[in-house]
Amino acid sequence: MTAHALLGASGAHKWLHCTPSARLEETMPDSTSTYAEEGSLAHEIGELKLRKHFIEPMGARSFNSKLKKLQEKPLYQDEMLKHTDTYLNYISGVVHGYAAPPYIAIEKKLDYSAYAPEGFGTGDCIIIGGNVMYVIDFKYGKGVPVFADNNPQMMLYAIGAILEYSILYSIEQVVMVIVQPRLDSISEFTMSADDLHYWATNTVMGAAEMAWKGLGEFVPGDHCRFCRAKSLCRARAEFNLSLEDFKQTKPPLISNEEVGEILQRAQDLAKWAKALEEYALSECLRGGEVPGWKAVEGRGSRQYANQDEAFKALIAGGIEEAVLYVRNPLTVPALEKVLGKKQYTELLFDAGHVKTEPGKPTLALASDKREPIKPLNPEDVFKNESGGIENE
Repeated sequence: MTAHALLGASGAHKWLHCTPSARLEETMPDSTSTYAEEGSLAHEIGELKLRKHFIEPMGARSFNSKLKKLQEKPLYQDEMLKHTDTYLNYISGVVHGYAAPPYIAIEKKLDYSAYAPEGFGTGDCIIIGGNVMYVIDFKYGKGVPVFADNNPQMMLYAIGAILEYSILYSIEQVVMVIVQPRLDSISEFTMSADDLHYWATNTVMGAAEMAWKGLGEFVPGDHCRFCRAKSLCRARAEFNLSLEDFKQTKPPLISNEEVGEILQRAQDLAKWAKALEEYALSECLRGGEVPGWKAVEGRGSRQYANQDEAFKALIAGGIEEAVLYVRNPLTVPALEKVLGKKQYTELLFDAGHVKTEPGKPTLALASDKREPIKPLNPEDVFKNESGGIENE
């Protein structure tokens, strides 16, 4: 079973902003998900490929045998091979970019307890050559894009790696990288070792000490998304319920500033309500009581007991086989998945058979990485159909 630090790097975005959340989460049951288990399996495949190429040269038979065992796991998907190849290819490019063979570590435990009590995490790949170190993280998820820019998880990994290797290497620059292949995203962010030490000393140490002691104010925000206490946290509840404060607004029309604030609160309100619903359902299913609510059986669905046998019976009864099937063309993304990137590019994209339509205008937070759309005539923007708000 993998050990988890109270002030782990993966949760830094929570305990750096909301210091008492670390101890509060300790009181909540831990859980996993299919997505997390799927990501762990993809990590295992990626680790196997990296070890074969850079750490533990092994013959094809040995590699294929180990890979086959991973492919036999229930959550395995063929696309994991493609996405872990993207991860491997990026690292190969970094390695070959050094004048001399660099040092490489895979799945390295990194200790940054000098700045956060008992703080540690696991770096997926560390590469050091000359005075430049790469700290690379492989993320298999596709629900939420993650970027390296000022990412506290990556910065803590970097600090741990500097502490680990500074005796052997004169590290001056650290390149932090997040490879998220299912979103076609490779994000890089560079900081000097001195700036990382300054950040760890002036930002991490104080917050980590308070988080370790369970002190400080609860601060609701986007970092609540992955907090185990997100459903029942009183500070989050009070923040979301404070939307009622806007009814005290005096002018008949609210201002753009108020629109922006209400939208930000409403986004978290929707996520909070969903988390509450999931919690209440689990409570009812285990026999607990949530006044005013109960768990009931949802609408059922009809399925074939045995599709092949059912269709045989229909055909034997005089039904034409053509009636039983619908023929639909694959979408462009689905066809790319079937053909693979190379064939898709050669046969379709480069040949001009695919066109890319711009997405509909949509509202996003100011922190979003995309460039804002230049001002348009609202009548043109919403002539046919309106845009929406991106929640993730």
